[in-house]
Amino acid sequence: MTIATADAKCRTQNVSAWSFDVFDTFLVRACTTPDGVFERTYELSGVSHSCPNVSANFVQHRIQAEARARRTAKDKRSASEVHISEIYSYFPFRLFGLARRDLNDLVEAEFDAELELCRANPDMLRQYLDMKRAGHRVGFISDTYWDSDRLARLLRTCWPGLTWDFLYASCDHGSSKSEALFAKYLSEQGVDAATSFHVGDNERADIRGARRHGIRPRYYPQATPQLASKFQRETALFELLCHGAPSRLDDGARTLRRMVAARSAEKSPAFHLGLTILGPVMTAFDAFVARRCAEVAGPGRQVALGFLGRDGFLSHRIWQSLHGTTSAYLEINRRVSLIASADTMQPLVDLLSKVFKIDAPTFHDMMKITSPKVAAFFAAFPGGIATGEELAAALPDLLDADEIVELAAALRARLLAYLRHTIPGFDDCTDLLLADLGYSGSVQKALRRVFDQEGINIRLHGAYLISLDDAFDDVAEEDSAEGFISDLVVTPHVKRMLIRNVALLEQACCSADGSVRDYEGGTVLREINPRPASQIALAAEIQAGAQAFADSAAGVAADYGLHPYAAPDIAARWCTATLTRLLLLPDEDELALLGGLKHDVNLGTHALAPMLDSRFARDQITARGLSAACTSAAPPMWLAGSFARLSPSYGYLYVLFGANRLPADVFEERPCGSVQVGLFRASGDAALETVTIYRTGLAELRLRIPLSRTMAITMIALPLAKCAPEGLLHGVTVQHGDDVRDAAESQDVIGIATESLVYAGLQRTGEHYRAENEDGCLLIPVAPMTQDIAVYSAAITPLGTGPK
Repeated sequence: MTIATADAKCRTQNVSAWSFDVFDTFLVRACTTPDGVFERTYELSGVSHSCPNVSANFVQHRIQAEARARRTAKDKRSASEVHISEIYSYFPFRLFGLARRDLNDLVEAEFDAELELCRANPDMLRQYLDMKRAGHRVGFISDTYWDSDRLARLLRTCWPGLTWDFLYASCDHGSSKSEALFAKYLSEQGVDAATSFHVGDNERADIRGARRHGIRPRYYPQATPQLASKFQRETALFELLCHGAPSRLDDGARTLRRMVAARSAEKSPAFHLGLTILGPVMTAFDAFVARRCAEVAGPGRQVALGFLGRDGFLSHRIWQSLHGTTSAYLEINRRVSLIASADTMQPLVDLLSKVFKIDAPTFHDMMKITSPKVAAFFAAFPGGIATGEELAAALPDLLDADEIVELAAALRARLLAYLRHTIPGFDDCTDLLLADLGYSGSVQKALRRVFDQEGINIRLHGAYLISLDDAFDDVAEEDSAEGFISDLVVTPHVKRMLIRNVALLEQACCSADGSVRDYEGGTVLREINPRPASQIALAAEIQAGAQAFADSAAGVAADYGLHPYAAPDIAARWCTATLTRLLLLPDEDELALLGGLKHDVNLGTHALAPMLDSRFARDQITARGLSAACTSAAPPMWLAGSFARLSPSYGYLYVLFGANRLPADVFEERPCGSVQVGLFRASGDAALETVTIYRTGLAELRLRIPLSRTMAITMIALPLAKCAPEGLLHGVTVQHGDDVRDAAESQDVIGIATESLVYAGLQRTGEHYRAENEDGCLLIPVAPMTQDIAVYSAAITPLGTGPK
């Protein structure tokens, strides 16, 4: 039953009293967690000046001091409730350059932090005042180290003129709500427990404690367990990625997210993801774009704002909703802009080298050029399909410079007609700001070349959610580019890990249409959209949740006195933590919701690349080791999700690798023994080959068996009983190359089908096996080799004894 429903019912009943918990119920704090108060105390007390960059140390010592004070009180008084001065009596003053005479100063600084961070919860205040107007007795019961005088001052500071019939602070009575405080309240106030209510957020103290004394509880959790778990992961990532920054003070960003979620009706998981994760990220980005517009504007400047499609679709919708129709949605992609700006062969070579596969019709559709040379080139490949790299290498022999100039000029004219049609007053603009997810400003740079070629004196400015900042050094001097999540927020290593997994964000933010391929009469001609309808519907539901957050954020923030975007650096760091958590540390529900998405590659192919492939990740680890697997190129597009699907710990190891916190001497393999492997030929001849057994940092055993084509091996007998009599076989893989090193480093890892393996003298259930005798072997069939070398690898987790 909701509190509102309970209110309606209680009006027709004889209610003796309503009591409210104070912290995280009637009052909320504009910080990520309650110990954000301690982090602010560190700043207000002046300790941050005498001992800089040790806020985490200060916070942990404040927490430990409270724990010691409570233990001592329990031992001496048989009660664990303490006053704030008792807590600070156990604080290590000297460590932070303080003396014991500074105890009261620390107490005052912490209370000042409470006064600064606490806000009256308008939802609870409304309930409170309704009960008071209805003639019910109302008041507060709080487990707190602040005495009733300070608690009263705090409440009236958050809501001037607030009155109550009773106020109980646990430290004044030496007992908590879980102990005897409720009983004391009932006795002293003459309240009938059966007709009284208590509202609180703590299940143990507020709910079970009230129920044990016959009081009817009303549960007001700050966040669902699922959202609270996401918040914990975000904090862990923040502390890992944003070194030295306060990890608890976020100007109320998390409080805003909690309150928006609390006010939202229960909807689909996709909507909830948009509401609680993507919406906060894109609303923070919207504030960044607004600041960029203000920076660009000035006397004599006519500024236009365009959101680059398709990935800018959601951010454009949010801008329209929050700021009105003061922007354009520009469907310009890298392919169109690069071709339109080409005055040499090189831009096309750079573009085509990134294409996965391409055929003659697609090339013609892209380049509008068909010639006998081009037809002959594609005819030389199986099925008429070449890789982009092969086409890029051959391009100078297939086309001449005049064709490129003519092609670019025609597309450039169509592009400019589209811009004039889409951006009102385009020719009067002095500055055009391009907003996009990112990353290196390739469209902005291409448009600069287009404008220069056509003599258009419009300055270009980039506003990117994620930026590869070292790519902006060649931005034209009169132009500018800036990323919200820049290399000043996280390291370049982390940034590249984010971008490696950013396809998930792109699919969640982009429009339902296919990508632009050309223009006609000022309108867009698009590629076919190969994404399934179910995926488009899922993205629309996520975007609806994100839009709902953006639409309500300003109002809720005003209700709670929150300013989450006022400090750009703080907003950027917490936006990074929120987005990074989704992309790099998804939970099981998110993997289930998003794992089936596909990424449409475009750039000349209609192929859909999978987001998730946990088998790929497992095979890469088996064949190449953990660190090498973490560098795997796409696909799958969501490598972090693929690791997380293996296990949450693998997902976190991937994050550590990207943050440069995964030491090779701990997690990489080391020799730990050897074993003789049987190699069999079709003729029946056999030989024994000694191979090294390696042990990894995850306690797996890894064996690599190199074979040459000249050996003509058809079967490998791997003596599992001698490696580990009992264990988990995670898989067998094969790689090919011209030499052993080339094969071992190849990302083209092929997993050997489980059903083709023969367990001789072994009992097997799934990955688990147990040797029946010391001769138990795994028989691995060897496929005909197309290259000189094949390397077969096996990964085993031993159970019980290790290798003999």
